[in-house]
Amino acid sequence: MADETQELSVLPNAVAGGTTQVSDEVVEKIAVAAAKSVPGVAELGGDVARFFNAVLDRVGLDQVGDARRGCSAHVQDGAAVVNLTIVISDGRPVPEVTDGVRSAVTAAVEAYGLRVDEINIRVDDVALGGPVVPSA
Repeated sequence: MADETQELSVLPNAVAGGTTQVSDEVVEKIAVAAAKSVPGVAELGGDVARFFNAVLDRVGLDQVGDARRGCSAHVQDGAAVVNLTIVISDGRPVPEVTDGVRSAVTAAVEAYGLRVDEINIRVDDVALGGPVVPSA
């Protein structure tokens, strides 16, 4: 008697189970990139963060901490709450800039398959003319 082999059919719609979690840091990076793209956003981060970043810039570590500076996020059950601290450009209406930031951040985060529940924005400073110089 010959050995018979049996082929197992693979269901075309079969998908392995499991969970997917997106870290807070990923959402923070996405949100910062989106916020920086909005006209009228001169900088992200509060006075202290900008001060330390200026020091890092001077010693050649200009990329340290930039990816998430001025942003914190919390992701739970596929929904994100994003908190941003921004500096606006001189002469730009705050509601116009913050509405633009909310739209850009929402679109960017939702493009990754998450829902955005809140975007809280703190306008920390205004950039008068040239680059923002931290006061701390």
